Amino acid sequence: MNQRQGTTDERGQLVERHRTTTGGQSAATGGHGRAPERAIAAGGYGEEAEEYEEQAHYRPLWIEEPARRRRLPDPVRTAAVRAVIVIAVTLIQAVTAFLCTLAGSWLAFPMVLSSVGSTVVATWAALDVWVTRQVWNQRNGVVSAPSSTARALRRERRKSRRQARTTERAQERIRRQGGTGQLSHS
Repeated sequence: MNQRQGTTDERGQLVERHRTTTGGQSAATGGHGRAPERAIAAGGYGEEAEEYEEQAHYRPLWIEEPARRRRLPDPVRTAAVRAVIVIAVTLIQAVTAFLCTLAGSWLAFPMVLSSVGSTVVATWAALDVWVTRQVWNQRNGVVSAPSSTARALRRERRKSRRQARTTERAQERIRRQGGTGQLSHS
């Protein structure tokens, strides 16, 4: 059953909010979606049919679910999109070359040549996805291998942050002491 609650907005107009109290299904339908038929059987469209129509009108289009896998890193995603586009164009060229060959068109030979070239480019694009993914994992990922450069980079970043904090503390200590130990006060 829908309950209406009225509030006023900044212009003083009545704004209605609807709240469903039956767990997402209209009380008029009984959960079966047959409110109009019941309303007609009861002697016309009544309050039940109006509630059913309101419920159908305010139902969300979709329910978001959490992703099962994490999103690909941006460089890998870019390479993957590029590869998909190149492979799609290659397949279109191959089909066109095949159909032109069957039709005996003069365009068949140039299409076959361009298909061969596109196949080379598509192979490169697919390898580019793999290489980009490996490079990203090596630089940013947690790879538990002794040769991983990610661990060394993290160690360097930690060391530089530690040094920055140490110098910041020393500067703060000098400021708190009122500048004693400075040669000039300008």
